[in-house]
Amino acid sequence: MKQCLRTFLVKRVLAISLPLLVLHHSSFSQLSAGNYFEGGISVTTMGYLGDLGGNYGKGTTFIKDYNIPQTHPSISLNLTAHPAEWFAIRLNVTTGRVSGYDSKTTGKGGEEETRRERNLDFRSNINEAFIGAEIYPTVFFENDPTDVQGRLRPYGLIGVGIYHFNPQGTYYDSASGQTSWVDLRPLHTEGEGFPEYPDRKEYALTQINIPMGIGIKYYFNENIDISFEIIHRKIFTDYLDDVSTTFIDPSLFYKYLSPSLAPIAAEMSNKSPLRDVPNSGYNPGDKRGDPSQNDSYFTMGFKLGIRLGSSRDQEWRNSTRCPILRF
Repeated sequence: MKQCLRTFLVKRVLAISLPLLVLHHSSFSQLSAGNYFEGGISVTTMGYLGDLGGNYGKGTTFIKDYNIPQTHPSISLNLTAHPAEWFAIRLNVTTGRVSGYDSKTTGKGGEEETRRERNLDFRSNINEAFIGAEIYPTVFFENDPTDVQGRLRPYGLIGVGIYHFNPQGTYYDSASGQTSWVDLRPLHTEGEGFPEYPDRKEYALTQINIPMGIGIKYYFNENIDISFEIIHRKIFTDYLDDVSTTFIDPSLFYKYLSPSLAPIAAEMSNKSPLRDVPNSGYNPGDKRGDPSQNDSYFTMGFKLGIRLGSSRDQEWRNSTRCPILRF
């Protein structure tokens, strides 16, 4: 009797557990059913957040001080590996430009007027490469994650990158009456590297950054998708715009720089029209930038993705299914 009861219980447990195991294995297989590569191109805009320009009130490096007219086009190429439906690894290269102008500060007669009177400007090309992880959290709530046509998927991105920049400013040559762009780093406009300022080191033009972003992807079908994404870059310098600390004594430029660079550095260090006005607030030691907050930049726009080497290319070419939208 005990043997029969034992046999009966074993059969009942197997009858209940086996379908669950099969279902679990099927769901896991769908979640991890990636194993494909995707090539992509992003057409985006690039913006700068830093010491120059901005809007009314106290200057910050947040979106509040973003000047929309200083938006520049940028472009990215990327290759993404999808080892699973919920996870991807992206290699991304981007080129673009950032800029800022105190003269374009928008204000209402408050603290922002000190930035307008400072009258500094800069531009810099940005060349960047990063590797990042993409996470698609809603995949865990989808019935069939491998069926992507018409599906919307939000995602987050974080990674590590390397970028190169080279800030330039406009220089007016009073002798020739010509205005040109000059590289700012060789001018040591805030005394970087001078013995009088041991805490102000020369900044490197190639540095590490941390890209962090969010996006949402729409799949036209298995082979083609389009995303809208915003990627912010945390950087570790306040000299993206060559502005960070205080004004220095212009005589130091003639002490440490060549005779050809010294007058240019003195001009570029303090471009305020009030610089020759006594007690104007733009004298050596006065605030030139805010060293408590590093600069940053971001991109925003669309990314087109194409699956590489898909086994269903022919099915896509012959497909006549209508577009659908699924979450």
